[in-house]
Amino acid sequence: MQNKVQILLIYTGGTIGMIKDPETGALKAFNFKKLLNKIPELKLLDCEIDTISFEEPIDSSNMNVKYWQQIAVIVEENYSKFDGFVVLHGSDTMSYSASALSFMFENLTKPIIFTGSQLPIGDLRTDAKENLITAIQIASLQEKGEAVIQEVGLYFEYKLYRGNRTTKISAEHFNAFASPNFPELAESGVHLRVNKDVLLKKAGNKVLKINKNFDQNVVILKVFPGINEKVVDAVVNISGLKGIILETYGSGNAPTEEWFVAKLKEAIEKRIHVVNVTQCTGGAVAMGQYETSTQLRELGIISGFDITSEAAITKLMYLLGQNVAFNVFKTIFETSLRGE
Repeated sequence: MQNKVQILLIYTGGTIGMIKDPETGALKAFNFKKLLNKIPELKLLDCEIDTISFEEPIDSSNMNVKYWQQIAVIVEENYSKFDGFVVLHGSDTMSYSASALSFMFENLTKPIIFTGSQLPIGDLRTDAKENLITAIQIASLQEKGEAVIQEVGLYFEYKLYRGNRTTKISAEHFNAFASPNFPELAESGVHLRVNKDVLLKKAGNKVLKINKNFDQNVVILKVFPGINEKVVDAVVNISGLKGIILETYGSGNAPTEEWFVAKLKEAIEKRIHVVNVTQCTGGAVAMGQYETSTQLRELGIISGFDITSEAAITKLMYLLGQNVAFNVFKTIFETSLRGE
């Protein structure tokens, strides 16, 4: 008889495991084991589920590099014992965390699926049950003894996305996430349909490598009409700054004023990496398409192409943590490492 697929459920915090305080009406975290008791349907799944929880579950607004490392360590320590991992996480920063974990895990051969909910699991109209049950089901998919999904995914409201392709688009709808520039990996309806053509392919027999060093000396600078020299100067002169994600207009366009170009030039001369990403939800940076982006290309600014800001900032932290040489940094950043 074939052994059942082993799934580890990792609870970091978030709405999915919250309960309403009867007196104040505020949401607070409650016992994780009790959460599972609210979903007897889990016993019907054809897999064994084990659970582990952060000692102190956090609101995802407090998510940071330390907690990403904590999730990575939990997966690393249990990697050989389990066939798949489901991370329960607050939705606010889930796209950042899914992106970060994708860069942390190199040559991944098992699924790490992030999910959560917009309503607590105890609510009558909750989306938590469906999200959790299907995320576990997706993490347990096997073919010829191997996991079908071998990457970091994000499952929410009937769709599985590549984690580092997602962005949160709604604070109140159940379909809280979108993957504007990449198709979903799977869709849950009457049947669970996996889009195998877009899954990350296994990288031969390469050994799993876990990169936990992330450098936090980075910033996101959003361009807006009326941005002034003092603001940009203050950002460029942040002590110890190593990287800037520059959120530009449209296909990578920015002001052509002399002071603005001079400040970016100054940043690059200080060996600060500057990455151009678009503010638009969908679409890509194409520097040089318009005159307003030609000067950015000539400065040697890194193109983020169609990367999300969430993936861009975590990729920047990851590459800085790997001590990538300055002269090859642009080439490596502009190369897709985990399908981002």
